This record gives sequence, structure tokens and C-alpha cells, in this order.
Amino acid sequence: MPRLKMLAFAMPLAAMLAAPTAVVAQPQSSLAQVTSHLRSVETMVANFSQTDRRGQVLNGTITLKRPGKIRFQYQKGVPLLIVGDGKAINVIDYQVRQVQRWPIGNSPLAVLLDPDKDLSRIARVIQDNGQGLVLQARDPKRPEYGTITLTFAKGGSGPGGLMLQGWTMLDSQNNRTTIRLSNQRFNVAVADAEFRWTDPRRSGPKG
Repeated sequence: MPRLKMLAFAMPLAAMLAAPTAVVAQPQSSLAQVTSHLRSVETMVANFSQTDRRGQVLNGTITLKRPGKIRFQYQKGVPLLIVGDGKAINVIDYQVRQVQRWPIGNSPLAVLLDPDKDLSRIARVIQDNGQGLVLQARDPKRPEYGTITLTFAKGGSGPGGLMLQGWTMLDSQNNRTTIRLSNQRFNVAVADAEFRWTDPRRSGPKG
């Protein structure tokens, strides 16, 4: 069964197409487009496929609500749940009855969850070929938080003319996890109850 370290934080969230072999000059308009897209996304619901560094694949549903809320609901039979409750990322393992918790700001997922994040200080566009765009984000003052590389397709019905395809996360131990999205739906109604969870160490919902 996966653990947080296997999820690269882990994640624990490019449908990264093959990583580009060369870094291109960053067009300011590309970074501005990503910023506009992220600020336009209040909620997102999608299916996901997660691949870890050993090639293990898990599927599930992701629900996002900004600011600070995200839920990775894994396929039936996987006793793992990841929930961002607005303040922290909680990794709940029901098999061993364990909960790990990290401030959202300590994870590269803050790029997706914090609408006030200043991308110009931590991110750069490393590929923009007219059909797609790849953004890499890393806090230079906190390299131990890891790196996230997000992949977007241009055009379509996504906010700001972009469609988030997924991301790859790399932690400080070089553990890599890739999330690929499908059936993305933006700015749909999402109840706060989606980000509650049952603590396996004791009874009763959390969040």
C-alpha cells in the first residue's frame, strides 16, 4: 500500500508529458495566463491516475475547492485517503490507523490551493509550444518542500483558456509521483462536507 513518501511529499498531486530536454525562455504572458487560470478556478472535480516511482498505478477521484481544500479519494480497496482541510494536508492510512499532517504551505500543492500565491517568485514556464504549457514551481527558500511540475493544454473549455492535465511532484529524496487527470469539471458546486474525514485513531468525522 502507498505511503506519503511514495506519494512524493509526498503526494501526494503534470500529466507530465515527457519532461522537456531544454528550458526555454519564460514568456511573461505564459506565466500570466497560468496565474489567470488558477485564480479563475474556485472548484475542480476530476478522475485521476497516480503513478509512483516504482510504476505502481492507482486511480480515484480528486475534488478541489479553493482556498486550501482538496481530496484524493482512491479506488475501492485502497485504505488511503488524502484530504486538505483548508489548513493542512492530512494523509490518513486506515490500514495501520495512522494520520500524518502537514501545513499546506509546506507542500508544492500550495500552488493549486492558495489563490494568493505569487507564482513569479517560485515558478517558471519551462515549455510553451502553442498547444500546451508546462510550469515548474519550487520555493528556492524551502527546497525541502519539493518541486511540482504542472502541465496544461491550451484551448478548450478550461478557465483562462487552459485545461489542467495533471502534475508531477518530486520530493527532496527524489521520489517522483505523477498525477494524470481526466473528465475535468471546473467551478461546479462542491460542499465543504467533501473535505471531512473519519479519524481511524478514534471515532467521529474530522474537518
